[in-house]
Amino acid sequence: MKIFELYDNELCMTLGHLLAFEKDKNLIIELKENLDEWTAPLLFTAYVKKGIFTMPRDITLSWARERIIPNNRQNISMILANHKLKNYDELRLLEISEGICSQDNIVLKKADSAPEYIQKRMEKNLSEIVLSDDSLLAFFNDDTARKIPLKNLYNFEGASKLANFRKVLESGKVGSGGYYVTFNDSIDIPAATLYKIGIQLPLKKSDFINFANKNILDTTESCGILECSRQNIAYLLGRNQLHPIKENVKGNLYLKGDLLRCRD
Repeated sequence: MKIFELYDNELCMTLGHLLAFEKDKNLIIELKENLDEWTAPLLFTAYVKKGIFTMPRDITLSWARERIIPNNRQNISMILANHKLKNYDELRLLEISEGICSQDNIVLKKADSAPEYIQKRMEKNLSEIVLSDDSLLAFFNDDTARKIPLKNLYNFEGASKLANFRKVLESGKVGSGGYYVTFNDSIDIPAATLYKIGIQLPLKKSDFINFANKNILDTTESCGILECSRQNIAYLLGRNQLHPIKENVKGNLYLKGDLLRCRD
């Protein structure tokens, strides 16, 4: 991840920071909370007026594209060659231009690390999600877990597809930096929103990890618990006396409690 300071030369102040996730090719802008509709970049004023200072990736990308050469420029091949670029790279072009644009006085300055205010916000970013038939279980960096009924997500822009297309729903994953959960890499719901609307559970991510480490066993470990061979495991499966929680060609996973009940 690369980090850039958004500095306004006219106001002589830092407006925020741009986080560039190079592997995912995603951008997120974090604005400082002392901004208002007059000091915030024009594209972000509607968010700042609502008290939102973490910009969605699509809005951040729109801001970045206003400051670089478009990929449909007639002489784009020559421009890329002059900058020793083999392919069109939005982040690299933004970095080369230092984000300078004729519409404002903002310039990008390379930063070594995320400032404290960003680190504090990132504590409420997502670390893991688990989808079930009717809810989303979200684990956050502050070690809290929150449960969100899926029906509560359908009202978000574009999210109505989640109710009608199972494959889109099952594509859900944590987005760059844990800033959002994304479905089909096109429907984003901010982590801050999930944190706000989710029902906090008396469960921590560390509890979940501890449970998984001690109670989810592969076939070899299961044979050790039952003191039997793999053939015996296959026999229990065939008799419907044992049910794996996950099946894989390389081996199944089982709950320790199910294995102990088979031993009784």
